[in-house]
Amino acid sequence: MKKNIAILAGVFVITFLLSGCASIYPIGSLYTGVKLPNNMGDGKDISYTKIGKAQASSILCLVATGDASLEKAIQNGGIKTVKYVDYHVDNFLGIYGTYTTTAYGD
Repeated sequence: MKKNIAILAGVFVITFLLSGCASIYPIGSLYTGVKLPNNMGDGKDISYTKIGKAQASSILCLVATGDASLEKAIQNGGIKTVKYVDYHVDNFLGIYGTYTTTAYGD
């Protein structure tokens, strides 16, 4: 019985530590706190007058709610012309995570 528990615990730990390996975004097993750009515009004209944000969250990697779409960020900022977009992730041990899309424009 103790051997089975030890094997299951080992499999869990290995799975947990390797869970962030195959992702297009950097994901840490213990904590993720990253800001990422999205490819929009030519990068020459990044002046803006409005900012819009949209956010989604997850709890225990079991339930995720919210609208972090670019469309919602544009709507929240009253933006007509998008100049630049950022994406920000904060996640701690999969217990609680926030995912924010920020649109900059006029």
